[in-house]
Amino acid sequence: MNSFDLNFGGILNEKLITFLATGFGSGLIPFAPGTAGTLVGVLICLLCLPMSWILRLLFVLVLLALSLYVSQKAEEIYQKKDDQRIVIDEIIGLQITMLPVAINVLNLCAAFVLFRIFDIWKPFPVKNLQGLPGGWGVVIDDVAAGIYAGAIMWLLKFGGVLL
Repeated sequence: MNSFDLNFGGILNEKLITFLATGFGSGLIPFAPGTAGTLVGVLICLLCLPMSWILRLLFVLVLLALSLYVSQKAEEIYQKKDDQRIVIDEIIGLQITMLPVAINVLNLCAAFVLFRIFDIWKPFPVKNLQGLPGGWGVVIDDVAAGIYAGAIMWLLKFGGVLL
């Protein structure tokens, strides 16, 4: 057993893992669970409003590590590759999309739309990343979609369209 399998000292049991993986239950809705998970990402982003940019970056890095772990464990629980109930990857993807810009209503709306477009479209090489094993295959394609959407957000900010 390696240190990554220690289940964070036994703190993360199956119920907590599925609760986190499903974006606090948002991934359990029968229609558009990815969109519901992204909406939870918007709420989490709003909680980051008082944070400085560096603290937001650190939060995103910690959330990324947690997402990788939780996604891998949730796949084991659900016994299905990238189960649609797992939406913690959408949550981290939206956080990455928002990193280049300030947290405000306009930016959140633009980030939501752009991230969903890139997450659904999965342009090259995003789609290929889903083939990675375990939690990496669940999360990294959404990270890449978030990077693409974040780049557009940065360009819109640089062009004066966003704040």
